[in-house]
Amino acid sequence: MSSSVSVALCTHNGGRFIEHQLRSILQQTTPPRQIVISDDASTDDTVALAQAVLAQYAEAPGQPALETVILRNPEPLGVSRNFETAILATSGDLIALCDQDDVWRPDRLARAVQEFDSRPDLDLVFSNARLVDGSGASLGRTLFEVLEISEADRQRIHDTDALSLFIKRNLATGATMMFRRRLLAVAVPFPSRWVHDEWLAIIAAATGRLDIVDEPLVDYRQHGSNVIGVVYPTLRRKVHRVLEPRGDRNERLSAQFAQFAERLESRGSLVPLEVRGLARDKATFESERQALPPARLRRVAPILAAHGRGRYSRFASQGRLDMVRDLLQPHGL
Repeated sequence: MSSSVSVALCTHNGGRFIEHQLRSILQQTTPPRQIVISDDASTDDTVALAQAVLAQYAEAPGQPALETVILRNPEPLGVSRNFETAILATSGDLIALCDQDDVWRPDRLARAVQEFDSRPDLDLVFSNARLVDGSGASLGRTLFEVLEISEADRQRIHDTDALSLFIKRNLATGATMMFRRRLLAVAVPFPSRWVHDEWLAIIAAATGRLDIVDEPLVDYRQHGSNVIGVVYPTLRRKVHRVLEPRGDRNERLSAQFAQFAERLESRGSLVPLEVRGLARDKATFESERQALPPARLRRVAPILAAHGRGRYSRFASQGRLDMVRDLLQPHGL
């Protein structure tokens, strides 16, 4: 018997796109059993439009049974807390995350469910996506191309080596993600310094089994008003990141991985000792990077020491380039 699927759909002033997204969910070849919409204090007609689409679906003859839940936050919670609210209101064995402004390929759910039903050890999957503009026209690139997810990265994920990648940088986008309910036993509550999809992915990589679907199962819309959109990895941007002043990024990474290490420690023997040790080492590395002194010359020794211990190759998203970044970045906000 196929697993039941809940869709956790978060909205905020999404009236421009919500009907299109909802219809793509309702037209899935493997339909969901439940849709939970958590609206984050919209001031437009998002909720009314969603209700109209769902009512039209319910009135049509021969439609599969569908439970719908609409939550309305009187004050905005923000993206991550809103997704946590929606997720906690779901009841399905599997939970698919959904943005308000994308469009799903008709087999988006079927393709992901197939992975879970054939692999009981699997906790989370995420897929590629086609990047489109506000009108739905292709931008000529995929999400994995923009995120620079290489074939070697994909193979490491397939080979159950995902944590070694996710400890450096997030590769999973929530709009393409589905996970098994049991993941929430470790992942909830979402910590304050993490974005929901980054957190779910790294917890899955650390405590269970995460995998990747290479196919673009979602049209990921880029329209200039995305709360979390795609940033193109141009050479100019990469140079800018190396030379930009040291600001709150280092503090954020230090706080994030302190929370990650603490969460894994709280699970005790349920998390392998070597995984807890890896999380502690990563947290220490980011704490040391945050504490680098303002004077560049005084940074040389601690940076070389961290390099000698293999910390940059193991934990920094850009390896030796991050050594240069840590050395050259001017101090300040």
